Order: sequence, then C-alpha cells, then structure tokens
Amino acid sequence: MKRILLPTDFSNNAWNALFTAVKVYANVECQFYLLHTYEPNALNLLGRKNEKRLGVIYNSLAEYSTQELRKILDYLHKNHNNPSHSFECISKSRVLEEAIQEIIPTKDIDIVVMGTQGATGAKEIFMGSNAVKVLKKIKNYPVLVVPSEYNFQNLKTLVLPTNYTQTYRKQQLSALTELVTIWNAKIQILHVTAEFELNDIQNDNREVLKNYFSTLDYSFYNAEFEEDISHSIEKYLSKNTVDLMAMIRYEHTFWEKVIGEPVIKKITFHSKIPVLILPEYE
Repeated sequence: MKRILLPTDFSNNAWNALFTAVKVYANVECQFYLLHTYEPNALNLLGRKNEKRLGVIYNSLAEYSTQELRKILDYLHKNHNNPSHSFECISKSRVLEEAIQEIIPTKDIDIVVMGTQGATGAKEIFMGSNAVKVLKKIKNYPVLVVPSEYNFQNLKTLVLPTNYTQTYRKQQLSALTELVTIWNAKIQILHVTAEFELNDIQNDNREVLKNYFSTLDYSFYNAEFEEDISHSIEKYLSKNTVDLMAMIRYEHTFWEKVIGEPVIKKITFHSKIPVLILPEYE
C-alpha cells in the first residue's frame, strides 16, 4: 500500500494538490494522510498577562483544524468513490515542517504531495514559505509539488533535467520509475549545458541511468544553456508537451556551485506542471 502525506491549509491550492494526488495514484492502493498544523507563535506576543486569552484562541485553532479536516473527509466519502483509497486526518499543534518530519517515520510515508502558488517577488516569499520550509527540511523523501492552476489529466511524458555530474542511486529514482510504470509514460532525460561533450564521469553516470531505466521507455535530449538553467528548462518545456518534471535534490548542486543559481527552488515556484523532487542520499 502506498502511504501519501497531504499537508493542507484548506486553500484552493491545497485542494488542487489533493485532487492531483488521488488522480495520479488512481489505480494504486493508497492510504492518504491529510495533515493540518496550527502554531500560534505570533500570539505569544500577547505575553503572560494574556495567557487565558491565548488559551482560548489556541483552543479555537484546534477546533477549527479538526472541523475543517472533517469537512474534507466528509466530502471525500461522498464524492471520491475509489475503493483503493482510504483517508485519515491528522491535526497537530506544530510547525508544518516539524510535523511532517515526525509523521513520515511513524506512518511510514512514501511521498509528500503539496501545493505551491507560483508568483514573483515578495508575494512568492509569502505564499511559498511553507513549501520552501518543507523542501529544506524533508530531504530524504520524495516531495511532489503541484502548481495551483494545474489540472492533472494524464501522465504521458516525464522530463528529468540533469548534467550527469552526480552519481544516481536506484532508491533516489524509485518514485520516478514507479510513476512512469503506473502510467506507462515516457522519460525524457534532458541535458542542460553549454558544452554537450561529456567527460568520463558524465558518461559513466549516463550509463547508470540507462541501466536503471532499461525496462522503461526513455530517450536523451539536449537543451542549450541560455541565460540560466531555469530559463533553459522552461524554454524546453514551452516547446514540448510534458506532464511532470522530476529533479534530483543534491546539497550544493553543481549548478548552484558554478552558476550560483538555486535551480530547484526557482523551478518549483515557476513551473506550470507538477515537480517531483527526488530525495537526497549520502
């Protein structure tokens, strides 16, 4: 059984992530965990003299959390008629990323699915703060990030941008290969660089990918570096029909070291398709 964690703040964006998750894994036996967290840190500014008032507000937050989760559950029971799917609600008084860290091992979570609302400037920082914090903390598990306006219908093509400089591990790619197998999708391995000739290390890593994907439908593509990595990938996506993008998380990636560009963060917030952030392993 697939165990999927769905953080929610009850927004339309969170609902869209939920709908995407149940469609992506429609033909898979799944246990979904709906998580809402509340942490009234700002209310601590009221001070000790207002502890009673703080307690009342805190209780209200707990009641609201439970009530709204129950509404989601009621909706799913009435409208989601998939016998392979079951749902459980979790309400926690905790910072979101800390709650996720606690729940992943206790519930044996396979993947986290959450929404993000693409924007620019200060609005991006505000609206995307939860997703940023989760991606910073949850490094050893796959996270599927769903844009607010995306309407998932099918998974025919998945793109994996890479420069072949990092070593690939089979466990890292398992969430990707699982989805491709479920949907019988094609993998486009996209090499983004200003120099397409590969060195020995890159050739070896490319062979590793060929070995891992040997039973799947995959092909190699090149994208010329223009302006920055994010722009180069976006340009490729705009010219090709792609349903989902996967990116391997590495601490201090080659792209960041050489170009100073936080590629995963930029791609995650500006992508118009879901982004599967694959885990980092030592």
